[in-house]
Amino acid sequence: MIFENNLTFAASLDAQDPLAKFRADFHFPNSNGKEFIYLCGNSLGLQPKSAREVVELQLNNWQNLAVEGWFEGDSPWMFYHKELKELMAPIVGALPAEVCPMNTLTVNLHLLMVSFYKPQGRRFKIVMEAGAFPSDQYAIESQVRFHGYDPAESIIEVAPRAGEYTLRTEDIEMVIADNAADIALVLFGGVNYFTGQWFDMPAITTAGHAAGAIVGFDLAHAAGNVPLSLHAWDVDFACWCSYKYQNGGPGGISGIFVHERHFSDTTLNRFAGWWGYQEEQRFKMDKGFVPERGADGWQVSCTQVMPMALYHASLLIFEEAGFICPLRTKSETLTAYLIYIVNEVNKLLGKDLYQIITPSAAADRGAQVSIIAKENAKLIFDELVANQVLGDWREPNVIRLSPVPLYNSFTDLFKTGELLLRISKEVAG
Repeated sequence: MIFENNLTFAASLDAQDPLAKFRADFHFPNSNGKEFIYLCGNSLGLQPKSAREVVELQLNNWQNLAVEGWFEGDSPWMFYHKELKELMAPIVGALPAEVCPMNTLTVNLHLLMVSFYKPQGRRFKIVMEAGAFPSDQYAIESQVRFHGYDPAESIIEVAPRAGEYTLRTEDIEMVIADNAADIALVLFGGVNYFTGQWFDMPAITTAGHAAGAIVGFDLAHAAGNVPLSLHAWDVDFACWCSYKYQNGGPGGISGIFVHERHFSDTTLNRFAGWWGYQEEQRFKMDKGFVPERGADGWQVSCTQVMPMALYHASLLIFEEAGFICPLRTKSETLTAYLIYIVNEVNKLLGKDLYQIITPSAAADRGAQVSIIAKENAKLIFDELVANQVLGDWREPNVIRLSPVPLYNSFTDLFKTGELLLRISKEVAG
């Protein structure tokens, strides 16, 4: 598509957008009665307008049924997670039995590593991306120490080449192959939080398995953002949060994936809890943990009803929108247009004030464009926010802008570029 840097063109793309109607399903932050252009869905998704109604339903159940709400009413809490499983599965390309909503992201990462990080002999190392989100770094470090190993010797980080910001798939594959005899686990993000790079997850999975390792992913920035096929790719396990691209509310419920081929593996360790016990026998209160078959068997505590209700509200919107494929089509065009707009700002300024570090190929990025501002970076970001364009700041000089296909428009991006040009002229000299 040949883009144009004008409002008429942006509006024409919006007029042709089959997903444009979903914008009205979300609340936008506002100041003095004026809505923000919200480009921070990679950090916290907007609130669905239906969220209040869905939570109100559960509050009414609590009010009217009290403890009987676990087994009575239109959506008994005992089985509420099963409604979500059917809606979660298409988002990550899984069977419903392979997914489960529970806990929060890093808690789930720890629980899954208890099962799938099994160091033995010389095979005790973990391969991960350099510059992963700190939660992943801390979780992996602590798991390694828990098993009695030194993180400096046990964690292999794959870093970009000198002068580059993103990883090359061949470099990831080479590191895995070169350390094949020593690796117990390959644990990557799906999309890098800083650059927005979408890693080649099938290639990483294949390389990890060829090395004899287990392969897992943290999909915090991937689930609800890019099309995933965890079952078909033969991924061993994954987890994600719901509050970014899936609009599940601040600190919202997490989700897990466990491939069905692990369901009958009795050698897997677990930190067990009552809610992961066999459902039909749970209330017999017997000793001796017998897990429910499927991802549900990794549950520890009982259903978190209110966080699940918030997630449910958003999942129903995903279902109405056709899940990920239509969203991905729009997302690719949104990010391409944003990249074009930023480059147009450079051209009109007569200098390359902004450097895009997100991959230029649509197949290698999600719904995010990360931009280095070479001069007055924090001042420029603060001016964007002061003028009601809300993105995300990352030290030392990166502005992350994330156009989400469910609620962002092409007009949003044109206006952002228009404002960025004005601010740049005023503060960057």
